[in-house]
Amino acid sequence: MDIMIILQVIVLLGAIFIGIRLGGIAIGYAGGLGVVILGLVLGMKPGNIPWDVILIIAAAIAAISAMQQAGGLDYMVRVTEKILRSSPKFINYLAPACGWLLTILAGTGNAVFSLMPVVVDVAKSQNIKPSVPLSLMVVSSQIGITASPVSAAVVYMSGVLEPLGWNYPTLIGIWISTTFVACMLAAFIVSLITPMDLSKDSVYQERLKAGLVKDAGAILHGEDKPGAKLSVVIFLITVLAVVLYATAISSNIKWIDPVVVPRDAAIMSFLLTAATLITWLCKVEPGKILDTSVFKSGMTACVCVFGVAWLGNTFVAGHEASIKEVAGDWVKQTPAMLAVAFFFASMLLYSQAATAKAIVPVIITALGISAANPHDSYMLVACFAAVSALFVLPTYPTLLGAVQMDDTGTTRIGKFIFNHSFFIPGVLAIAIAVALGFVLAPILI
Repeated sequence: MDIMIILQVIVLLGAIFIGIRLGGIAIGYAGGLGVVILGLVLGMKPGNIPWDVILIIAAAIAAISAMQQAGGLDYMVRVTEKILRSSPKFINYLAPACGWLLTILAGTGNAVFSLMPVVVDVAKSQNIKPSVPLSLMVVSSQIGITASPVSAAVVYMSGVLEPLGWNYPTLIGIWISTTFVACMLAAFIVSLITPMDLSKDSVYQERLKAGLVKDAGAILHGEDKPGAKLSVVIFLITVLAVVLYATAISSNIKWIDPVVVPRDAAIMSFLLTAATLITWLCKVEPGKILDTSVFKSGMTACVCVFGVAWLGNTFVAGHEASIKEVAGDWVKQTPAMLAVAFFFASMLLYSQAATAKAIVPVIITALGISAANPHDSYMLVACFAAVSALFVLPTYPTLLGAVQMDDTGTTRIGKFIFNHSFFIPGVLAIAIAVALGFVLAPILI
């Protein structure tokens, strides 16, 4: 390895580290800084900007933030709260299941923010450490992105895999089944190996004596806005329309042929149409949509994907030949190495879609995967859930939100970065999802 490559790696990791330290939208800003240094100082040609991923995220956020302003997201959370409170003893399973489902429907894991105080409250009422259901819910919401029909990651991956002989319903079926079962099995294992007795936690006892722990009780109050239920209906119909249209234009089904509106354009236009209908029929003030938490976090995600993915693509494109050679040998010998590559890349690139966009084309070329030789494509399907390792570095918004909302102090980040409440549940869930993928995908190819 020559000095130039070492300098490029230092710039790549240094820019990401600066962004993580600054936090929030600054992660995307720092990606741009890295591109400037790699390009103007170290002579690397800037990589491709993932506009398709960014625009799909923007379209999804437009619809979801309109639904939030109409009261639809609050309505979904209230329904979910009733489910959680109906069987409090099963909070370790219901919390990740609800987080996964909300993410599947909404296409963003940020929906779980509103559930966090409910999960903490229910866990305390059962003398269960809130760290267990909270960590499982956060991890499940991240993995759920790889099974949501309206997430940019799934849209991108299905678009790549369909020309290789995979049909859309099969892909969605594999990803939904493997991620859900993985989240539930992870919940079972974590519940077995984790001491859950809240009353025996020393940090909790200290906070309890200091008066920092609230009594368990009802968290969510208020009436639904007039257009809340209608906004949810419109959005869910849109999600269904996305699935049906993607199925109809699938190369193996061809209910619509020729395809005038391609998949990405259709999904974006459907989501913008949903936003229009929600704003119009639910009488939402457009100006207030900009103030919603979903819009702010979603636009932050767009900037983060813009900067960090651009930085990652710049580095990968500059060393594509070497990466193809090494990756091809490793993955051919041990297919599970692809999951490891996805895992570490997503840890740094901070986005499921950006990770897939950066790594998948390189792997396809390295393995010689094509429409004429599609066999090894099952590895991409099986390992897809591994792009969800956003929990490894304790800087992701939902992870930090869970730490802040747990007034018992059981959900915490240790001194050594990786020893936090989310690491073991996350690694377990991803490992199980990938293992299940390697069982299902070769059968269904």
